[in-house]
Amino acid sequence: MKILLTGGGTGGHFYPIVAIAESVRKIAKEEKLLDATLYYMAPSPYNERILFENGIIYRSSFAGKVRRYFSLLNITDLIKTFFGILKACLDVWSIFPDVVFGKGGYVSFPVLFAARLFRIPVVIHESDSHPGRVNLWAGKFAKRIAISYREAAQYFPADKVAFTGNPIRKDIMEPVREGAREFLKLDTGVPVIVILGGSQGSQRINDIIIEILPELVKKYSVIHQTGKDHFDEMLNTAKVVLNASLNRDRYKPFEYLNALALRMAAGAADVIISRAGSTIFEIASWGIPSIIIPIPEEISHDQTSNAFAYAASGACSVVEEVNLTPHILLAEIDRIIDNPKLADTMKKGAMSFSHKDAAEKIAREIISIALNHS
Repeated sequence: MKILLTGGGTGGHFYPIVAIAESVRKIAKEEKLLDATLYYMAPSPYNERILFENGIIYRSSFAGKVRRYFSLLNITDLIKTFFGILKACLDVWSIFPDVVFGKGGYVSFPVLFAARLFRIPVVIHESDSHPGRVNLWAGKFAKRIAISYREAAQYFPADKVAFTGNPIRKDIMEPVREGAREFLKLDTGVPVIVILGGSQGSQRINDIIIEILPELVKKYSVIHQTGKDHFDEMLNTAKVVLNASLNRDRYKPFEYLNALALRMAAGAADVIISRAGSTIFEIASWGIPSIIIPIPEEISHDQTSNAFAYAASGACSVVEEVNLTPHILLAEIDRIIDNPKLADTMKKGAMSFSHKDAAEKIAREIISIALNHS
């Protein structure tokens, strides 16, 4: 049984793919099936260690990006995509998997094109409330379509769609509460704010946090994933703005929170501030109130709709960037922390939105199709 996995080269695509691979291995072992040979095709391996740990074989692929605005790069990228398709056809033919799983993104297009050409069954997953172009196209011939938001169902054939939620890695699914404050060196009895700007961080959110940081640390401990490129700037600026503060040690900046640190942060968190990417599903699985700040629609066409779809469950409040000011963000934090009833409602909303079995559901369908094909 051979399974080929493909998707955009971001954490939002890579880690759900890893979660599905984990579930495929688990199901194959429990049901005494022949162990699957798993392949991952993308422009980069993203995290070679995790691929190795999960026994996933990496094959490189590439594709040009189709921009939503006029650019001469669209012409050169069209040529790049053409050669990417040729390479993908050769690689897919050499592997000839029993099923191809696509997570979306323009880089998955050549692989899905090859799968269609060779009549290999395709399963796709759409993690946004408004599907991207590649998944809209692939949905026309995919055997099964998994979605993270109910709102996405309207874009696909009803008889193919399953509302599964978003796959989450097992190593970050459950918060670690015992010993979390000690691990992160947090003051006892002080509420904790966790800021997640994505793996690359968010300059806009970082700038707002700096402006309110002296006020924040008066009442809260702050765990801040700044992003690697912003860490030194945030660390040095925070030292200046907190120089006179008696609570300066309550600010805890990190370039990036690894799996253990992220689970510890979640275990200590009272409120999480985040973008509206795949992190939403992790927050939901943790059952933590949140303030979601989507990337503006002109930059990311899906984050605003994702944020409001999540807010409909009662799990969060949404502050769009056009309305984001230091005063508004601080007031929103205070509103949630000072209102236990509201915080409890948000916790329940998050848990109702969460689908912790998403990876297993998708893996079972992939295995079923693969076995029938082989």
